[in-house]
Amino acid sequence: MKGLIQRVTQARVEIQGECVGEIQQGLLLLLGIERDDTQESADKLLHKILNYRVFPDQAQRMNLSLAHTGFGLLIVSQFTLVAETDRGLRPGFSKGASPEQGEALYNYFRQQAQALHSPVASGRFGADMQVHLINDGPVTFLLQSA
Repeated sequence: MKGLIQRVTQARVEIQGECVGEIQQGLLLLLGIERDDTQESADKLLHKILNYRVFPDQAQRMNLSLAHTGFGLLIVSQFTLVAETDRGLRPGFSKGASPEQGEALYNYFRQQAQALHSPVASGRFGADMQVHLINDGPVTFLLQSA
């Protein structure tokens, strides 16, 4: 499981012009699910995301996490994040989860996030979404469950 996190001052996701998820300051998470991922993978990645220290403390050092700050988390499914790009000029998706497995793990991840943190917002799995964000820093990290 891969998670691309971006520190944001605000972010929202829209589907057909309707806002379905929005946060102010916090993290935008683009979540990619691979066919070998499990609920254990999701739990490991979620723990890392909630505790990853990317927000500045009073000395302007990245020492604070979502768990410390209470900032928002916006979760957006991102199938292309698990693409194989090492050969040729077209991405391959053979490592990606099936739509059924991907949706089940995405929903599990979202539910676990909501149980452990607030506020949490999300997009809709498999939908054509437009993501709007103001990247703060910019600060962007690729995290993996393994």
